[in-house]
Amino acid sequence: MDIRHRRVRTGSGEPLRRYRWWQMFGRSLRSITLDLSDGTRLTYSVDVRHAGDMTDGEIRARLYVDGSLRSYAKLPTRFGVPDGHIEVAINGFGLKRCHYVRADGTEQQLTPDPASAEGRRARFHHRYPGTSRVIGAISTALVIVGLGVEVPQIIGSLSQIPLVADSIGTFTSPIQLPIQANLFIGLATVIGSAERALRMRSSWIDELAS
Repeated sequence: MDIRHRRVRTGSGEPLRRYRWWQMFGRSLRSITLDLSDGTRLTYSVDVRHAGDMTDGEIRARLYVDGSLRSYAKLPTRFGVPDGHIEVAINGFGLKRCHYVRADGTEQQLTPDPASAEGRRARFHHRYPGTSRVIGAISTALVIVGLGVEVPQIIGSLSQIPLVADSIGTFTSPIQLPIQANLFIGLATVIGSAERALRMRSSWIDELAS
């Protein structure tokens, strides 16, 4: 997957802060341990605060090596690591990519912190794979159905704008629902996309939902 490179800056070596339970839906922390050619092993961790930094509100990824900050960058970005790089990207619902990409092109997802929402979702999948797959199918169906219902209505509303109507004409959506139903469907779509983000299964349809 091609991710536009953002400038990577050198970190100050500050220690990685422990993951707290109250950060469950506002912070992603994923790690991978790599074996180096000299026989040593290093753990690379990517920390993302989805609400942005307190200083300027910018969302950044930070790369820690054995618990010390090595580098950081705005998203999306990639960090150089032994025999490859780590790609990091987000959407409106969380991480959509946090992969170690080897020099030969093979990829591996970084492992989420057990205390994070992503870690708890991964543990649930490991314990109840059948139920997990059903939930995953339902979340995808919610997103697809939600977009199928909402998008025609949005297009119909936009086509009523005089400038748009004069340019391309008007469109009448075959689906007309009361505001309460639209709110319910919109909420279901958001829940579906959020669940998909926990598994890093987000795609372009989730980008539309956001």
